[in-house]
Amino acid sequence: MLGERTEVIYDPDLYGDRPRLSAILGNAAAILIRNRTIVDSELLAAATDLRVIGRLGVGLDNIDLDAVDRSDVRLFPAHGGNAVSVAEYVMGAMMVLQRGVFAMTDSMKAGEWPRQGHAFGRELYGKNLGLVGLGAIAREVAKRAVAFGMTIVAHDPYLPGDHDGWDLAESVDLTDLLARSDVVSVHVPLDDATKDLIDANALSGMKPTAILINTSRGGTVDEEALIEALRSGRLGGAALDVFSTEPLGPNAAAAFAGVENLLLTPHLAGNTEESVDRVAMMTVETVLRELGLT
Repeated sequence: MLGERTEVIYDPDLYGDRPRLSAILGNAAAILIRNRTIVDSELLAAATDLRVIGRLGVGLDNIDLDAVDRSDVRLFPAHGGNAVSVAEYVMGAMMVLQRGVFAMTDSMKAGEWPRQGHAFGRELYGKNLGLVGLGAIAREVAKRAVAFGMTIVAHDPYLPGDHDGWDLAESVDLTDLLARSDVVSVHVPLDDATKDLIDANALSGMKPTAILINTSRGGTVDEEALIEALRSGRLGGAALDVFSTEPLGPNAAAAFAGVENLLLTPHLAGNTEESVDRVAMMTVETVLRELGLT
């Protein structure tokens, strides 16, 4: 769609070559990025003709928003494009961790029959789900959790009190949410207020059987504190799709070695065939419209 209307330079490795990226942006009207391209004041200064930034996703921690505000460039994240995919990931993770039987596959393949000594996990029905943040993705999670018979509580000081999202969840403070929830799912951006929001103190306020899921941004959960809580049995399980260090790499990954009841995935909760198509179409259509090329 873009190539039919304007010249397009596509290079998946361009984010890592700042001099070349800056040179290309000197003549570019728009840039479409994912989460590894850093857009800061230096890059914007080189992009003298830039009018539009299309963000293929919703996270903005790789973009200097103050610098964008000071410029004439308009920023368009693909809000809602991957919400269903992330919500389904969250539901799948909580079911796997809550039930606890799906880790038996290797034992079964080895000819074992590991029925004895297992309580076969817990149901989601009747449990409390705590949503830290009640944005579009969290609301999609809430809709699905209600169908499972869960009770939803949420903490979001930025969502207006009259927003219809509160029809899905009871508004509580973070301490109450952590204390009441059987599953806690994090859905906040990474900023000064949310850095290590779920730290050792927060984890100590959760039920020892509770599950923590983070599909938002690495850095919102203190990974060292989480690992310690899991190792000591003070937390029932966790699923992380985002990390303070990405890609994780051997050194950062070593900290998770031997930790049980833990699911790790490489920042792909929002990536399905359907969501990638939706996000791409949303972003391209927005950029074309803003450039007057529709």
